[in-house]
Amino acid sequence: MNNPSEKRIGVTRKVLVFSIFAAAVSVFLVMVLLVDIFEKKQEGQKLFNQVVEITDETTDPAEWGKNFPVQYEDYLKSTQMIATKHGGSEKVPRSPTAKDPREFTSRSKLEKLPNLKRMWAGYAFARDFREARGHAYMLTDQTYTRRQEVPQVGACLQCHGSVYVPMKKLGDGDLFAGFEKMNKMPFHEALPLVKDHPVACIDCHEPNSMKLRISRPAFIEGIAALKASEGIKDYDVNSMASVQEMRSYTCAQCHVEYYFKGDEKRLTFPWAKGLKVENMYAYYQEADFKDWVHAETKASMLKTQHPEFEMWSQSVHARAGVSCADCHMPYKRVGAVKVSDHHLQSPMLDINRSCQTCHKTSEKELLTRVEISQARHEKLRNEALTALVELIDDIQTAMKSNVPEEKLEVAREAQRKATFYLDFSEAENSAGAHAPQEAARIFAEAIDAIRQGQLALRTIVGSKEPENAKKSPRPETK
Repeated sequence: MNNPSEKRIGVTRKVLVFSIFAAAVSVFLVMVLLVDIFEKKQEGQKLFNQVVEITDETTDPAEWGKNFPVQYEDYLKSTQMIATKHGGSEKVPRSPTAKDPREFTSRSKLEKLPNLKRMWAGYAFARDFREARGHAYMLTDQTYTRRQEVPQVGACLQCHGSVYVPMKKLGDGDLFAGFEKMNKMPFHEALPLVKDHPVACIDCHEPNSMKLRISRPAFIEGIAALKASEGIKDYDVNSMASVQEMRSYTCAQCHVEYYFKGDEKRLTFPWAKGLKVENMYAYYQEADFKDWVHAETKASMLKTQHPEFEMWSQSVHARAGVSCADCHMPYKRVGAVKVSDHHLQSPMLDINRSCQTCHKTSEKELLTRVEISQARHEKLRNEALTALVELIDDIQTAMKSNVPEEKLEVAREAQRKATFYLDFSEAENSAGAHAPQEAARIFAEAIDAIRQGQLALRTIVGSKEPENAKKSPRPETK
């Protein structure tokens, strides 16, 4: 081994052995990496790991959660109550009673905005109206609201409970037949059918493919009427809507304006003329529909519900193809899988994933923009409410002052229109964030209707005007 040649051969052998070993390790590591990548790709492509069988009659979200634990865990978070500066809700403790066992609820909007009681005088909403809470509470809050002191109908459950399976059972397999039966049932008679389930997985997903679907007949009929007004006949939303459209349509099954049509109380979306507030007001005018008669002025009134979809439809986001889910259910990564966040909360609570995907600016800047817009919205709302109460006062004064009936009717019609418009922009649960310019326009239209109503109460030239009519800033017009 003292021979230099033999030493070189020994070193060469060692280098060769080490190289072979290193190469083998490298190949092994590359193979491990490739296998891991392959497995993750397979994991990402795999729809779900089936632990239990889910059928078209599985209503309980907990059963779906066994196959979809990530989504179910997010779904349970809707019990959280987090208030933002101009929205959301915070816990308000209360003493449970036999009639209402809730230990806490959300803030009363009637206490915050007492003029709402005057706006809804004679209607159930003047008794109880609170900040909207998460989906976990939507059935509980509808069950125990004081509005139930005025008998409600089963149609209410279609935005407050998981009704797909109950409706099919009521209709012996026919969804629309069950829909028609549930509509006119008394609320508390229909309530046991939903088995304490608010919105559930089955309301938006097919159980086998997880494909988004529309399960509410009222939306199926409403969107078909809307498309017909746009020249598209026989529109079938479940076969003709795009995936991105469905990411908004599934939400719009409930987050919409509606009314109960006819003696059968058929839940109906007033979209046959379009989605703008004036389109729906024209629809109600043509139908000669009213929700109630105002207790103070005897005007025939309309109550707007929660037209988030209609307001969003007038937004820059809608025109850009951004869906409800893009902002309220942003995508997130869980391991190798990309999923929609099923927490369903305000985008202001998760600006990074909800907003900054598109808006390349700071979270503080985005939050400030929205809060400024919402503050302006609240100011306009308060001004419109104040003006509306002035009109109500003026009509009452005029009723006692022998003002001609035809002038009273003009003023009452102005009250009806102004209330519908004002309520449309207020009941929409984004505090104007969905479409700020549209919301402001609607408030302006409401205030204009109010002032026109006050003008109508002025008597003929030369006679004394009702005292409150002098509040109108408008000059006398011919």
